[in-house]
Amino acid sequence: MTNQAKDDRSPHHDQAQEPVIENGGASDKPRAEVDDAAAGPSEEDVLMRLAAENEELKDRALRLAAEMENLRRRTARDVTDARAYAIANFARDMLTVSDNLRRALDAIPAESRESGDAGFRALVEGVEMTERAMLAALERHGVKQLKPEGERFDPHFHQAMFEVPNPEVPANTIVQVVQTGYVIGDRVLRPAMVGVAKGGPKAAPTNGEAAAEPGPPNPYSEKDA
Repeated sequence: MTNQAKDDRSPHHDQAQEPVIENGGASDKPRAEVDDAAAGPSEEDVLMRLAAENEELKDRALRLAAEMENLRRRTARDVTDARAYAIANFARDMLTVSDNLRRALDAIPAESRESGDAGFRALVEGVEMTERAMLAALERHGVKQLKPEGERFDPHFHQAMFEVPNPEVPANTIVQVVQTGYVIGDRVLRPAMVGVAKGGPKAAPTNGEAAAEPGPPNPYSEKDA
């Protein structure tokens, strides 16, 4: 009887009971989301990233092109300035020679020129020709004289050395040129040393600008004048 009762037992009683896993026990994510995450970024995300990178590259290319254009313009301007103003120092030195030639000619009295012999007159004419040739050579290279007598004083191109009381002439009008000025291109190589009128009516401004004040005279130049 004991053996029969033992045989009547269900075979399931000998197997271990396996735990039952509920839906919330292992993972709360749906299987579709897990599959999407495993598949990587979506096509829309890839397109948006590529569009952003494209815009960044386009902006970088535009900035680089603008920088290259600015560099090209600066280089062209530097080359032009180098050509125009390369002889500035040399021309300034030559002006000293021209000034000495002019002083030598001015020192010759008019009666000496008329009463001198042929050799003396030839010498004077040779000095005058040398001065003219030098000024012509400088002008061919962009150096020009300033002849401001009768013009309104401009501190950018003129240097006032003294004032001349004259109520009949508008104030700040240049009435005497002590030393000729020169410009090279649009730059002043040497300002013209001038005397300006004082005591007359104010000069009418040009181009909407106020009349410039000449400033205090130079006592040394006034003594030389």
